[in-house]
Amino acid sequence: MKKLIIFLCFISIIITLTSCWKYSFTGTSISSDTKTFQVNYFQNNAPLIEPGLERDFKIALEDLIQNQTNLSIVTSGGDLTYEGEITEYRISPTTAQANSTAAQNRLTISVNVRFYDKNDPEEDLEQRFSFFRDYEGDAQLIGSQKDTLIEEIFERLTQDIFNATLAKW
Repeated sequence: MKKLIIFLCFISIIITLTSCWKYSFTGTSISSDTKTFQVNYFQNNAPLIEPGLERDFKIALEDLIQNQTNLSIVTSGGDLTYEGEITEYRISPTTAQANSTAAQNRLTISVNVRFYDKNDPEEDLEQRFSFFRDYEGDAQLIGSQKDTLIEEIFERLTQDIFNATLAKW
């Protein structure tokens, strides 16, 4: 009887380990052949142009991938490639006050992303990602407030892109 219990425990362990062979402790489903990634220039095609937005977005995406994976960044020939366009940078009122002014405004940024996996072309993806932050209607969107809002939006956008391409959530 004792041998049967040991045998069943051994079989259970083997089944558990073989079913988790593709899982990585970084929370990603990256194949073992994938070692590098590159983030190409994201053209700013938004109707309202914010200078430096494309550079800041590229850096934010590179930083997130480097911090959440063990992939190395390269400038060309990466196993994974990210590219696309910033399609929207918009400020719009969300709620009005009695005197026909905005009580709150919304900053929205949208990005169209193309993702290519050289080792597994079935994982290639093209998707639009968008996020927004609200701020007080009487506040001017300049300086550190603008930088903080953009940083918060980029944090969410890059995490959504990471989840869709590498974490498969």
